[in-house]
Formats: sequence, structure tokens, C-alpha cells
Amino acid sequence: MAQKQWAGTTYGSGGLHKSLIWTLRYIDVRFLYLFASIFVVPVCLILNDSRRTAYRYFRDRHGYGRIRAAWATYINHCKFAQVVIDKFAMYAGKKFEVEVIGMDRFNELASKDEGFLHLSSHIGNYEIAGYTLVSERKTINAVVYAHEKASVMENRNNMFTKTNIRMITLRQDMSHLFEIDQALCNGDIVSFPTDRFMGQAKCVECTFLGKTAKFPQGPFSVATMRGLDVLAVNVMKTGLVKYRIYVTPLQYDKEAPRREQIRQLSRAYVAELEKRVLEYPEQWYNFFDFWN
Repeated sequence: MAQKQWAGTTYGSGGLHKSLIWTLRYIDVRFLYLFASIFVVPVCLILNDSRRTAYRYFRDRHGYGRIRAAWATYINHCKFAQVVIDKFAMYAGKKFEVEVIGMDRFNELASKDEGFLHLSSHIGNYEIAGYTLVSERKTINAVVYAHEKASVMENRNNMFTKTNIRMITLRQDMSHLFEIDQALCNGDIVSFPTDRFMGQAKCVECTFLGKTAKFPQGPFSVATMRGLDVLAVNVMKTGLVKYRIYVTPLQYDKEAPRREQIRQLSRAYVAELEKRVLEYPEQWYNFFDFWN
């Protein structure tokens, strides 16, 4: 099985990323989708161990038969390639058709003085939310991994500055905690990934797709420490150039003991995540043994 530890970077060199962006300024993304559907076979399905974890995910977590699981593994990798292409297409200035379910709840929280949290996972294409869920009153602080390629971070910065979004990078010295605290003191929004660990971190265990899995405790601790409102935000690809954003409030008893609050909030989030994964099983992009 692939390693549990995730490198936190996008594949490819800075030069390749720049070439891809330049290409996408002039050609339709669907042309690259076709290329990727062929290219993904030798690169991902033969040379990369991700095929094994994806296959076991479909077999064990969804109960697919061998042939169906093998086909789903191929489609899963094709869709992942499309999501990566879409990200660079956005850097190149391309637009996608986006439907938002729950925008009223986002706007309601954005109109208040208090800050709140977005929780997301590596399903679909969460980065689309950064260009769609925009608040004029609040800055959205996206917590990201520090080891991402410089070319990707530069393009994100260029895009995010247009939509009142800034990035907070996770660092070994934990200095990012002060930035998160300051953002929430300012009444802003903080966006957390909730399905990957970097280094040794506390976890919460939840039943997810029929088996116990570990999720980082940090995002749930931040929310319960201040009694913050929390939204689960999942962005799923619904067509070749279409996405649907699901904005779902997560309920927990803010008067309960802190440990119980963390338990309730983590289970509410995992229940919402499971709902979306069951609806879009081929858009699960954690290519390691998540349940190990």
C-alpha cells in the first residue's frame, strides 16, 4: 500500500506547470481530458501504486466486484486528471459553470461579526470554492500545506487576491496557529482540510464507509475552542465543465463538554463527507490506505 504520509505537492515541475497554463489559454480543456484518459493508463495504472489503493477502496468500501472496481479505478484516475487540468485552466483564465447549493447559509454567516470555519476534504475540486464562495466583508484564510510547488502557490496567490482570499501555510514551528487565531479574532473565515495528516498530529476516530478511520483533530478543536459555526464545503464535478458546490452547516452542542463537542462535530462532518462520497464515489482522491 502507498504511504499514509502525504507529500503535499502537485506532480510536475514549475516549467511543466507554466507550459500547461500557456497551452490552456488557447485550447479547450476537453482536448486535454481526452489526452489524459490515454496517458493515465501507463502513468497511473501501471507505474503508480495509487491503482492498488483505489482498487481496494472500491472493492472494500463500496463492495464492487473485480471488474467494476477495476473500471472505477480507471475512471477515478481520469477524473482526478481532469480536476488537475481544471485547476490550471482556472490559472489560465478559463471559467466553469458552477451551481451552489446552500449559498444562503454562507451569506448568512458572512454577514455576522463572528468568524466561522469551512471544512473540506480531497474529493472533487475544492479549489473551485475559492473563486465562488466570496465574501466582501470577510477574508477567507485557506490553510494549505507549506511544501506545495512554488509555481502552484504563485498561481493560487494571483487568483485568490482577486477574491479576498489569503493562504496560511502549515509550518513545523506551529506559527500558523497564531495566524489562524488572528484571523478568527478579526471575525474572518478559516478553511481547513480535514482528511490528511502532516507529521504527528492528534486524531479523532470515526466510522467512515463502514470502517474506522482517523481524521486530524485540529480543525474540530479550533471550532469548539471558540464555539464557532462550521460549514462543510464539498465541490463535485458534475459535467465536463460543470461543478456543484454543497455548503452544509454542521450541528453540534456548543454547551456540551469540550470533548463531547469535538466528538459531535467530527461525526457530523464525517457523515456529510460520507454522503458526498457515496454520491460521487469516483471523486475520492486520497491515494493512500486511508483506513490503515
